[in-house]
Amino acid sequence: MNAVLSELLGTNRKPLMGEVRVRVKLINAGDETLVRRGVLSPDHVRIYETEAVVDTGAVRSAIPVHVMKELGLELVGKRRTRFANDSVEDLDVTEAVGIEIDGRRTTEDTLVVGSEVLIGQTVLESLDLVVDCIPQRVIPNPAHPDQPIINMR
Repeated sequence: MNAVLSELLGTNRKPLMGEVRVRVKLINAGDETLVRRGVLSPDHVRIYETEAVVDTGAVRSAIPVHVMKELGLELVGKRRTRFANDSVEDLDVTEAVGIEIDGRRTTEDTLVVGSEVLIGQTVLESLDLVVDCIPQRVIPNPAHPDQPIINMR
């Protein structure tokens, strides 16, 4: 793994100044499909809840291998990824993951890297959430506090 990313996502580090974290629920979207089709009982849907790092400089979200395994996700390919230090690496990509933050929900595939969950810009955009930098938190877009609005322009 990239040394810079390892340092940024490592669990044995002190919180960085300006770091934003949010409670997130990750759900195996394939399990949910099986529930809708009547093949799987709802209590068998694999879910992982944790505190995640929010990175507005990251386009996509990422999960570590142990979370991928706990959710029972399969790999569906690789995605070329550029890191903050300009290094490039091909990272594994998972099948669809449900991502829920503050009662708002989206579904997307995730990159597999690091030692903790990272929430990127596509999730923030899909959920219409913004980072409030002073108190270091994620909040609903003040223009749409009751529900997410997706721009289609």
